[in-house]
Amino acid sequence: QVQLAESGGDLVQPGGSLRLSCAASGFTFSNYYMSWYRQAPGKERELVARISDSGRTTNYADSVKGRFTISRDNAKNTLYLQMNGLKPEDTAVYYCYVLGTGNDYWGQGTQVTVAS
Repeated sequence: QVQLAESGGDLVQPGGSLRLSCAASGFTFSNYYMSWYRQAPGKERELVARISDSGRTTNYADSVKGRFTISRDNAKNTLYLQMNGLKPEDTAVYYCYVLGTGNDYWGQGTQVTVAS
């Protein structure tokens, strides 16, 4: 079955950096677009970044453009999110997501907290 396992969340000071990873299994990773979403307390889940199956095309939310970079390693079935210049408003649970054949699949999430 499809499994997505995020890791890399932590407490970091404003201006700091983190790299999130999402290990994927149970499907042909290289055939699917992948996304990162996040959900802050009391807010709806929002799309952060999306990457095409080949990795050549990426899209970002305006709030993270220029600070975050989504990437993937299809040989390792792993999705990444490099986050630089972190701000307190980036505090959220970050989720890995794939739209499979007729189904949504989500990881369990990893907590990112930006605070001094």
